[in-house]
Amino acid sequence: MMSNIPIDLSKVKKENIDKEVLRAGIIAELDAINLYEQLAAVTESNDIKKILLDIAKEEKTHVGEFQALLLKFDKQQAIELDAGKKEVEKELGK
Repeated sequence: MMSNIPIDLSKVKKENIDKEVLRAGIIAELDAINLYEQLAAVTESNDIKKILLDIAKEEKTHVGEFQALLLKFDKQQAIELDAGKKEVEKELGK
């Protein structure tokens, strides 16, 4: 992502701006997690690996914060997230 918002917010309806801002935040955090975990996988320095993985863990918390807010602002997202969880449980027989 490299600090670019993946959509043109000027084309988003005013009532949807906050949801799109939260989604962009989630995307940015997921991008950061991927970057830090990939860098940790290739470094030979245990110190660098430890710090990168710690930072990646913090970014995962940020994803949770954005998601919690998104589910508050987008009730349909909450319903679909729950439906997805149930589908996985059904497919896995749990």
